[in-house]
Amino acid sequence: MVAQQPLVLFVDDEEDLCTLMQMMLSRMGIETHVAYRLTQAKKMLSEHHYDVCFTDLNLPDGSGLELVEEISQRYPQLPVAVLTAYGNMDIAIAALKAGAFDFVSKPIKQTHLEQLLQKALNNPVQQQASSEDALEQRMLIGQSVPIQQLRVTLKKIARSQAPVFITGESGTGKEVVANLVHRLSNRNEGPFIAINCGAIPSDLLESELFGHKKGSFTGATQDKQGLIQSAHGGSLFLDEIAELPLNMQVKLLRAVQEKTIRPIGSDTEIDVDFRVISASHQDLESLVQQGKFRQDLFFRIHVMDLVLPPLRERGQDILILAQHFIHKVCREWEIEVKALTTRAKDFLLAQYYPGNVRELRNIIERAITLSDEDYIDIQHLQSAPLRRSIHVPVSSIEQMLTTPSELTLVPRKLPDEGLELYLENIEKEILLNALNITHWNRTLAAKKLGMSFRSLRYRLKKFGLDTDE
Repeated sequence: MVAQQPLVLFVDDEEDLCTLMQMMLSRMGIETHVAYRLTQAKKMLSEHHYDVCFTDLNLPDGSGLELVEEISQRYPQLPVAVLTAYGNMDIAIAALKAGAFDFVSKPIKQTHLEQLLQKALNNPVQQQASSEDALEQRMLIGQSVPIQQLRVTLKKIARSQAPVFITGESGTGKEVVANLVHRLSNRNEGPFIAINCGAIPSDLLESELFGHKKGSFTGATQDKQGLIQSAHGGSLFLDEIAELPLNMQVKLLRAVQEKTIRPIGSDTEIDVDFRVISASHQDLESLVQQGKFRQDLFFRIHVMDLVLPPLRERGQDILILAQHFIHKVCREWEIEVKALTTRAKDFLLAQYYPGNVRELRNIIERAITLSDEDYIDIQHLQSAPLRRSIHVPVSSIEQMLTTPSELTLVPRKLPDEGLELYLENIEKEILLNALNITHWNRTLAAKKLGMSFRSLRYRLKKFGLDTDE
């Protein structure tokens, strides 16, 4: 059986460009219909079933954005790409937010056109929905309202090539969600390259991201492919993007916009095709205002937003995740699965979880280690640090770091273990929150808490939290 020839709608008022596109697409085995006006394009959409649509944004009788919005509403399975003038990124980003699949800068390069068509014709919407749902359920565990809303947003984002920006507290699973975005998209057969921007030394960052040629600097004994080039055909996840130095932000912006990179020591540019997914637990808008993050890069990566809820706002998901981690750890350790007692469940539901899902996993793993029974009870959970149930809103923690003397802690219930131990647990909670917020920079944590470094060091030793020993 002969495969049906793809059909593309090309909307532009430049007749020469339309003719050129028809010739280029014909050589690729693709049939093309041409519309020169917005009204003509709408009529043709109602009469034919198209696989892809390209539209200019400036049409004689209206805006291409109007066509993008109509396709998003009436033909949601049709990928639409917009044509933009060179360097006109603001309008391209507006089109992506309106529902465009991707954009192509004029003059159109055949390599970029071929890459876009390959992704558009491999639209994940056409895949079996049941397999997508199974993947979501496996990677995004939980049934709470915030998680269900996140799944809906993920399906919409998967149809686009637009950059995705993920925000959420530390430990909420930003890399897991980034990987899920990749696997639900039409790039799922390409690589998923994850980079922690804060974990690479600044003097090695350019080489790691962009690669280098042999002899380009001392110690460069062979050519090296950068991580951006390694993501060709797939997705590039930039975790903690706020940690990128300003000079690297400029180079990254160009790579994202022009889809080309130049390795260190090279005279030629390399075409790269990747979708950028970025994340940060910091407020990028605030960093832009402070001059610590480039505004143009902020707008370029901040097209599709995903906000991950903290674990404490996910209700019964806490127990669902706890059971998941118990089965996973017990299977990995080849031991019998342990059950949670009712007291243990109540205890887990009462915690604040400043470390979110990552912290819950650590709690469960520690409890399994400590339990010699076939169950996990409250004493196995209490032995881990940060276990007292203290309701301290994030806003109060931030206030504590600036004016600690004014902070009021409000416990949910009175303790059973006595006042002295209870107060020690509160002190430990405050210390760990300060260390987490300052990324375990003890000098900065001591300064924020209004105490000397020696005093902080003494308290860390007291609670067994001194990582230098």
